[in-house]
Amino acid sequence: MSELTHLDKSGAARMVDVSDKAVTAREAVAAGRLRLSNEALNALRSQAAAKGDAVAVARVAGIMAAKRTSDLIPLCHPLPIERIAIDFVYEANAIAVKATVATQDKTGVEMEALTAVSIALLTLYDMGKSLDKSMTIEAVRLLTKFGGKSGDYVRSE
Repeated sequence: MSELTHLDKSGAARMVDVSDKAVTAREAVAAGRLRLSNEALNALRSQAAAKGDAVAVARVAGIMAAKRTSDLIPLCHPLPIERIAIDFVYEANAIAVKATVATQDKTGVEMEALTAVSIALLTLYDMGKSLDKSMTIEAVRLLTKFGGKSGDYVRSE
């Protein structure tokens, strides 16, 4: 097992030094799901929720979150995000969210993609909580990552 990159030799937290790394194309895709009642799903899908178009608001929230990841996760590097796409798929009793984030930099955008999905899901939850208090956010995970020294990653599900 490799050592933890965000700890120095004494065990103190540190930001990883990327100064000697090359700038390369980076992309990460993350996904998650909101389980909810049919009533809540239909209300969010038809924009009948009291707070308005939940998916549109969740998309903007996810984009904003990806851009602010380094403000939320203490040891993340601020990155110039070049592309963010947030997609929603309606399923039986669920809304699936997928975020794709890309940049050209010295470190990857996995945390940005995971943050985008998490905040988009929390926004959907917030907008539907008056309809279904038992909603569940689940399966937030990295699906793929491309670029960088550690190589590509594709999740096998």
